[in-house]
Amino acid sequence: MAGGGGVSPLGLAPPLWYHRDLSRAAAEELLARAGRDGSFLVRDSESVNGAYALCVLFQKHVHTYRILPDDEGFLAVQGVQPKRFKTLPELVLLYLQPSQGLVTTLLYTVDREETSSEERDYSDGEDEKPPLPPRSASTSTSTGPDTPTESIPPAAANGLSTISHEYLKGSYALDLEAVKQGASSLPHLNKTLVSSCKRLNGEVDKVLSGLEILSKVFDQQSAFMVSKMIQQSVNQGGDQELENLVTKLAILKDLLSSIEKKALKALQDMSLSSPSSPPPLSTRHSKAIPVQAFEVKLDVYLADLTKIGKSQKHTLSVDVEGGRLVVMKKMKDSQEDWNTFTHEKIRQLIKSQRVQNKLGIVFEKEKDKSQRKDFIFASAKKREAFCQLLQLMKNKHSNQDEPDMISIFIGTWNMGSVPSPKSVASWVLCRGLGKTLDEMTVTIPHDLYVFGTQENSVCDREWVESLRMALKEQTELDYKPIAVQTLWNIKIAVLVKPDHENRISHVGVSSVKTGIANTLGNKGAVGVSFMFNGTSFGFVNCHLTSGNEKIARRNQNYLDILRLLSLGDKQLNSFDISLRFTHIFWLGDLNYRLDMDIQEILNYINRKEFDPLLKVDQLNLEREKNKVFLRFAEEEISFPPTYRYERGSRDTYVWQKQKATGMRTNVPSWCDRILWKSYPETHIVCNSYGCTDDIVTSDHSPVFATYEVGVTSQFVSKKGLPKSSEQAYIEFESIEAIVKTASRTKFFIEFYSTCLEEFKKSYENDSQNSDNVNFLRVGWSNKQLTTLKPLLSEIEYLQDQHLLLTVKSLDGYESYGECVLALKSMIGSTAQQFHTYLSHRGEETGNIRGSMRVRVPAERMGTRERLYEWISVDKDESGGPKGRTTLPPRPGGHDYVKPSLTRKQVGAELGKVSEEGEKSGKEDTTARMKQPDSDDPSSCKNSYNNPAYYILEGVPNQSAAALSPELLPSSASSSASQAGKAPLQAGARTKPLPGSSSQQRRHTSGQPVRTISEEGSSEDDVGAAAVGGGATLNRPPPDFPPPPLPKAALETADPKPRPLYPDMAEVRIPSANPSPSFVLGEGFRRGGAGALDDQSCSVLQMAKTLSESEFPPQPPRAPSAPPHHLRGQGAGLGLGDACRTFPPRAPLPESIAEDLPEEALWGSSSSSLSVGESSVGEWLQRLGLERYEEGLLHNGWDDLEFLSDITEEDLEEAGVLDPAHKRILLENLRLQQPQK
Repeated sequence: MAGGGGVSPLGLAPPLWYHRDLSRAAAEELLARAGRDGSFLVRDSESVNGAYALCVLFQKHVHTYRILPDDEGFLAVQGVQPKRFKTLPELVLLYLQPSQGLVTTLLYTVDREETSSEERDYSDGEDEKPPLPPRSASTSTSTGPDTPTESIPPAAANGLSTISHEYLKGSYALDLEAVKQGASSLPHLNKTLVSSCKRLNGEVDKVLSGLEILSKVFDQQSAFMVSKMIQQSVNQGGDQELENLVTKLAILKDLLSSIEKKALKALQDMSLSSPSSPPPLSTRHSKAIPVQAFEVKLDVYLADLTKIGKSQKHTLSVDVEGGRLVVMKKMKDSQEDWNTFTHEKIRQLIKSQRVQNKLGIVFEKEKDKSQRKDFIFASAKKREAFCQLLQLMKNKHSNQDEPDMISIFIGTWNMGSVPSPKSVASWVLCRGLGKTLDEMTVTIPHDLYVFGTQENSVCDREWVESLRMALKEQTELDYKPIAVQTLWNIKIAVLVKPDHENRISHVGVSSVKTGIANTLGNKGAVGVSFMFNGTSFGFVNCHLTSGNEKIARRNQNYLDILRLLSLGDKQLNSFDISLRFTHIFWLGDLNYRLDMDIQEILNYINRKEFDPLLKVDQLNLEREKNKVFLRFAEEEISFPPTYRYERGSRDTYVWQKQKATGMRTNVPSWCDRILWKSYPETHIVCNSYGCTDDIVTSDHSPVFATYEVGVTSQFVSKKGLPKSSEQAYIEFESIEAIVKTASRTKFFIEFYSTCLEEFKKSYENDSQNSDNVNFLRVGWSNKQLTTLKPLLSEIEYLQDQHLLLTVKSLDGYESYGECVLALKSMIGSTAQQFHTYLSHRGEETGNIRGSMRVRVPAERMGTRERLYEWISVDKDESGGPKGRTTLPPRPGGHDYVKPSLTRKQVGAELGKVSEEGEKSGKEDTTARMKQPDSDDPSSCKNSYNNPAYYILEGVPNQSAAALSPELLPSSASSSASQAGKAPLQAGARTKPLPGSSSQQRRHTSGQPVRTISEEGSSEDDVGAAAVGGGATLNRPPPDFPPPPLPKAALETADPKPRPLYPDMAEVRIPSANPSPSFVLGEGFRRGGAGALDDQSCSVLQMAKTLSESEFPPQPPRAPSAPPHHLRGQGAGLGLGDACRTFPPRAPLPESIAEDLPEEALWGSSSSSLSVGESSVGEWLQRLGLERYEEGLLHNGWDDLEFLSDITEEDLEEAGVLDPAHKRILLENLRLQQPQK
């Protein structure tokens, strides 16, 4: 970017109207605050390096002009009369004069806020001065704003001596001033040296590239470093460029001096050795996994007890190596009866959502016949271990060449600037506190190991070698390092199982400094990215600013890293790194603290009560406010704070330190964290998240996490490239976006995907309107949108593909928001709806929705079931044989969940669609529109104007409330609940899944996964209804103050029909209410453990709600009750305890059933419930027993049609303990039987 780094392109004292790398959104906010026509500022362009953006306020709108340099370095304003200027101040000076072609004369400067010199930010207050960087040359590639090469005058133009002369004449004074202030580097001298050596750098790169192959053949030891330096040279910049050059020269010297000797020795060895070839990779096995036995009980129904007898004890023995499962039944007199099932005879594992230690196994008995048996394990942990072993067995004996799923270990540890102990076995084996692996599976090797460390004083080579030795000791495998990256003492190392080494490609590394003035590397981040076959991965290890009170600085550190870390596909530079990868993991010492009195913290820790502490955890609170880690997920924390321990012990927290400035307090905190973010409709499950309790050399405990991740292969079409008749198409019917901007320019959309040959652009939007100066609604009709042609047309390939969208302006070609869509649920003969959020530079900037379809020719419909789809979750546990609905095997797994078919079912259904053509399409449309009330567009609320956005900026999300389904546009509701399903009969109903949100909360883990999804319509890869357990966020205390509501508009309009896309002029702010609850449309919901259900009510959600003009009266929902139509479909849309509908109803006085007419008990109809109404709640209200609504809904009894199945025991479980009340409820249900 222009103006980056230590030297401003505008001299020693740049004008105050120049804001350097200010974001577009922040610039608009500053101008809006200024409020006067003619207010202006200049910032760096976000789209072109070396260019600027002139932002001018006129009539409350922000107009942006690009200032571009030409080949000679002269500047000109794009789109205005062609005048060229040597400097930016000269250009601005001209446009301060009237009638120069701008929308208005530049009148008032909007000055940047001068930041005071930053306070010292050392390592957690332990050191008086910042630690020195390691003596060995740093391997970081700085991509920050430090002296970009674009702003360096070309050496060839003025001669090398001129560059040096210019430094001695002026810039050295800046270095002198920096040294006086304590700096330990000379950025301006470094820039001079880099410019002087630029040509040499290029020549060295050419030589190294030429010798790379030779080094791989004859000198593997140096080959790794050669390859690494070549990769780094592509993106190097800033003050690290010179260090990299010195390192490359040293490597080149060593290589040239030794390559001939090493080649000679290698050839001599080959001539003397026997001709037998080395064993292939596949024969390098880790130590054999022993047969594991599980003691279980057969789960039977009461009616079957007489047939089976009383003894139900069984032993399940898993032979991973042999591919067998032995089911042994213990008989009388010590006799045993057993059956052996080979791996291909085990058809499916079905996990119980309600009973966490229960598992159903479907065995193949004869051809096309199967038998299911349910077993109760000793604990939920044992059940998970059994499932892992069976998955491993399936994978080991699969006939697939490439894996569908891999296991990843991630560890983070602040080492406290001392070497690690001799053994770190507990870290790599995930032993200790929190969610740990069962002992039966703890030694199974993972496919990838990622180690992130901070304050690590060990040199790179020694550190990597110690990790390899530790892994070899535990797994007997020789793991291969694929990437190591270092910034001072922040390191990340990635090691891969030898079998997978050839599956890794496109390795990239980068680093960003966020220390003092963003020039010191004692704080910052290092990152690694690569492809595993067809799946992209990113890993970021960071060390953020320390100090209890420095929350804003930590937030800014995160945003800087997100923006400046250069990883992944360079074609995706419009997207921040959280959208460039299928899966990105963010780990490190994030340094967020607990906002609570130290004594209270210690008391809670002693009692092992972590929930109250998690509610005041700064990271949780900042995520709730959407300040950082937008839609990232974190597994439940069930281990004590990992900082700040007394070294040598884990029994005592040391929270006070005497400093020269006084006593410093460091409260115990969860500083060390691991979060992740994944594309929609992908498979990821967190199997463990905890910390060690026996590594005591540092004041931090090492933290570990393991993940089960679905991966795709490098797809090879068996039918070759598609002919024109067999070509798949991605077609858009329309797209509409709301962007947070005061600009009124035109916009276009860019589409990126690995399934496209190159990125594609739409035409400019053909509709645009707004009633609010801070928001703009733009739309594209079908004729403005490009039809996209994927490279391959197979459904198996397209189901794994994603489409990245960025909304860009025509005036500055800058992005106003980006998002990602999964193609999987868009496949079909009819258009599907999508609705998701736009974000830019880590901040939410709007939302986007539309209608699209992916047409796949019938000849390309073949697909197969993935390994991770083999485990499912029970649909119905009320009795009888269970149906199948696949779900990820563990809570916390998946950000995006949507009711869907499995891959096999999708293929079959889509085959029918293709054959039946329009008929099937019509049925599908009908089925999707059968959502209650959603088939009438006139009844849908669809205002997207958000007048309250700025008022509510930063308000904690939990103060917003339940998502009111009656506000859903039909597009959003049909997409969220039906996209991807097979056609249903009109009026067809399904019983609520135990996997839907109320059942998710029955997971044994007390606190669910923190996750926020990218896409409004979501789905799990395995066709899941929910993700075992983890949907809600760790919320702040429930009494957190709600945001202020506007005092205007205190009356609610009567409900009336309105068009699907109302004019913005119709929109009014709804009535205010003292309740801290708002109605929010489902489309504005964030994901949870899968999708729309993270309970995070964003600013956009609240603002949308406040802009709605009509509210039909409706009763409140119980705190944990999701909308019926969504739970009934198994969409996994849980609602937070803080969420209630608004306005609340007045409770009716208690009465007994006999006093009410019969029609009052049931209403006029028992047909499908209307959207947003709780029929169970109304029924209880009429009975005067509304106090039981929450308990019934929490236990899944949210539908009157299925209440006839309820028993007295079920009522007691739901909290109905009064015998008279139980009798009233059961009697009324019995009376209604004939009506149903």
